[in-house]
Amino acid sequence: MNEQRYGDWIAIRRHGHVAELVLDRPKAMNAISTEMARCITQATDALAADADVRAVVVTSTHERAFCVGADLKERNTLTDAEMGRHRPVARAAYTGVLELPMPTVAAVHGFALGGGFELALSCDVIVADGSAVVGLPEVSVGVIPGGGGTQLLPRRVGAARAAELIFSARRVPAEEARELGLVDELVSDGEAREAGLALGERIARNSPVGLRAAKRALRLGHGLDLRTGLEVEDAAWRTVAFSGDRAEGVAAFNEKRSPEWPGV
Repeated sequence: MNEQRYGDWIAIRRHGHVAELVLDRPKAMNAISTEMARCITQATDALAADADVRAVVVTSTHERAFCVGADLKERNTLTDAEMGRHRPVARAAYTGVLELPMPTVAAVHGFALGGGFELALSCDVIVADGSAVVGLPEVSVGVIPGGGGTQLLPRRVGAARAAELIFSARRVPAEEARELGLVDELVSDGEAREAGLALGERIARNSPVGLRAAKRALRLGHGLDLRTGLEVEDAAWRTVAFSGDRAEGVAAFNEKRSPEWPGV
């Protein structure tokens, strides 16, 4: 395993074709400061440009938190003008995760609140362990979820449930979070990272061309009428149908062997 650092608080660790995006600001429970947001963006830019990465798993080094959201200590020192300058920096970090072209998994251990939960919501799949507590409590400090929460949460759980969760600012423990669809898979305490990486490895066995096309179709087709969505799917299919991965996948199936994906 090799590691690439982005500033003091973000790392990318490589596990074959799986990249682990590590939140590593333990003294602040991974609270997202302006500088940490810049580092997340730098890391996601690098991942997006890396054709060798087939899956990304977002993890934390903190023993009690995935990420507690915005750095409110820093926010308390910012003038209105500084807040205005901070906004596009923060937004770019969440967008960087959301727009990664390969499948993404959030491995949530402990608290994932506010912007921390929005980082998880920006991923395709959320794996959590029994210690997880999630929520979007922003209205309790006079703001709103600004990292995609008002748009991503209703797409997961429906408008009414999202409204209740956002307006009440309540924290949701792991079991209820799984029941409500706030997380997708619940594992035993302390096993979120391992389960997330295992899922990433299962994903990464598949065609990188197929994975990216499938994600593109899922994302672009969401919310469209069926006829338009099927056109989106057809366009994505055409990008893979004549690819080297398609030829290799069919050949490997017929020859009863594991495929060696060319990735083109």
